[in-house]
Amino acid sequence: MKLFEILRDIPFSGAGGEDDPEIAGITCDSRRVGPGWVFVCIRGVETDGHRFAAQAEKAGAAAIVAEESVGCPACTGRAVQVLVPSCRKAWAQMCANWFGRPAERLRLIGITGTNGKTSATYMLKAILETCGQKVGLIGTIQNMIGDRVLPSAHTTPDPYDLHSMFALMAAEGCSYAVMEVSSHALDQERVSGCTFDAAVFTNLTQDHLDYHGTMENYLGTKKRLFQMCRHAVVNADDPWAAKLTEGLTCPVVTYSASRDDADYTAKNIRPRPDGVDFELVGTAQIGRVRLSIPGMFSVYNALAAASCGLTIGLPFDQLVEALCNAKGVKGRAEIVPTGRDFTVVIDYAHTPDGLEKICRTMKECSRGRLVTLFGCGGDRDKGKRPKMAAAAAALSDFLVITSDNPRTEEPAAIINDILAGLPEGEGKTVPYVVIPNRMEAIHWAIRNAQPGDTLLLAGKGHETYQILKDKVIHFDEREVVADALKETAIR
Repeated sequence: MKLFEILRDIPFSGAGGEDDPEIAGITCDSRRVGPGWVFVCIRGVETDGHRFAAQAEKAGAAAIVAEESVGCPACTGRAVQVLVPSCRKAWAQMCANWFGRPAERLRLIGITGTNGKTSATYMLKAILETCGQKVGLIGTIQNMIGDRVLPSAHTTPDPYDLHSMFALMAAEGCSYAVMEVSSHALDQERVSGCTFDAAVFTNLTQDHLDYHGTMENYLGTKKRLFQMCRHAVVNADDPWAAKLTEGLTCPVVTYSASRDDADYTAKNIRPRPDGVDFELVGTAQIGRVRLSIPGMFSVYNALAAASCGLTIGLPFDQLVEALCNAKGVKGRAEIVPTGRDFTVVIDYAHTPDGLEKICRTMKECSRGRLVTLFGCGGDRDKGKRPKMAAAAAALSDFLVITSDNPRTEEPAAIINDILAGLPEGEGKTVPYVVIPNRMEAIHWAIRNAQPGDTLLLAGKGHETYQILKDKVIHFDEREVVADALKETAIR
């Protein structure tokens, strides 16, 4: 492919008509550059790609895309220098062009929000497939093309991987791509240049403030998705909904479990120990939904998927049928078989709101105590740690406070931040134990489980690893629970 084909629809300067070489590959990693490649200078959090321009040219780069001149004594002048206003935006568009703009052959649906993205994408995929469509899915747990599973490294991939995935989906006959769109991805322009048929907003609660700084910045980043879509589908019950929709030029469709003025509502909500029933109400339409996933958060996830499906024109009856047949998602209110007289549930809840919601659901379902085991991630928003403790303490009968992914922080320091959020005073305290090693904590909780208890393991969810200071170790809570059950059976 020629350089100017790769730069199609990107404003640039510095290259003339004679500077249009054949390009062998594109990258933003200087270590991958080979003869005839294009190197794009991305400014990152820890380093600046402009510093590696000379290295890329020495490796044989045919062109260097930058935001400023990269001329230096080490440069020989062999590479074409292309200047652009934003390397991140240019990189996203270049990746789309490199793969032949596959997103234009798909109907894209993006789902964003603090919680619920994963479950809502899986529900929407099930709805579309029930309606006869072949669907690609991009998200936190895994990527999928129809039933084929592909690994996932990020909630929303880097532009090169993203458009490579779109190309596979289009080649294999997918008509839709349903994807989680994270705030980091939006801030880093990973989906720049994409047009979404519909974008869904689930909710906004405290998370990622180590990155965004304030809730207003966090919301503003999420809002970018709704400036590149044809239809906005919004949770009207979320306190941030009005600010999100303010100034949008696309049509806005709302859903609610409490407001009659929303376009789609859930009525007569009836929780069950193994799920929840409700009526999905639209314009002159009522459908009885029987979900096999418990909790009010499941109602909201179903509403998000259903409202989006109806907005893009899917048949109401088939949509309701799909919701009734929808299965749970790994690591989201996942019940682990124990063969004992207590229940173990694994959930990804890692924000105050997410933890409050899963605790409330499990408390309503539990025959005995709700024992909540959780920690908080290191090198992440410290402000949410005491809030998570307060949320868990308000609804749990016993807490096991442990580690999550401590990363470079000391687990003891993270736990101290958590403990600061526990209520004090007579009648307010909740019994708890601190066990920093998460494996030991789970074993302790299994050994001490009482008949009728619900043991909630919160924070890891689908993850099968733990990030420590100097390494990443294999850590699958399902395996840990199985080992603990064997240990207690032997004793």
